[in-house]
Amino acid sequence: MGNREALLAGARACLLEKGFDRTSVRDIATTAGVSMAAIGYHFGSRENLLFQALFSLLDEWGDLAGRALVPADAPDLSPEQAYERMWDDLLAQARAHPKLWLTSVELFMQAQRQPDLLPQLADGMRQGRSGMAAILASVPEAEVPDRTVRTLGMVQLALMSGVIMQALADPGNAPTGADVVAGLRALGKIVG
Repeated sequence: MGNREALLAGARACLLEKGFDRTSVRDIATTAGVSMAAIGYHFGSRENLLFQALFSLLDEWGDLAGRALVPADAPDLSPEQAYERMWDDLLAQARAHPKLWLTSVELFMQAQRQPDLLPQLADGMRQGRSGMAAILASVPEAEVPDRTVRTLGMVQLALMSGVIMQALADPGNAPTGADVVAGLRALGKIVG
């Protein structure tokens, strides 16, 4: 592993352990086993390195979420059963990797303080909505209509964020897949 890769790995570890604001240049360099000057050489600044590490962690988060959304071992489930199971698997992933999931919240907070990050965050959100819509519609992502991305994808991404935050904030009273499905049914009655 070269210095650049070591720094990225060190920054990822520090983000998960300390968070963005509490991670120093020294923390990253020590964890990576690389000089502090290498951060400036390879990334320009601590912030640029941490942003790249955050996006790397979010890619990992997306991979975990994708595996939860597409259960390969239950082809006979009804769409409702598959959706409920997807939620149970997704919530299990969040409980197993809480720091990874909370990284997405940290990225949102950093983007509010550092507007240069907003375009990257917005692009990531668009990709997330598109991916969610494709999975739920069971079509390749390139075939998902824009309106489906803006509706189905947006609502699913919003539900994921909110439900996972509730599960991590109150693990003893965490929602289940059945709770999510029942809640959606109740909302369906309201909106018709």
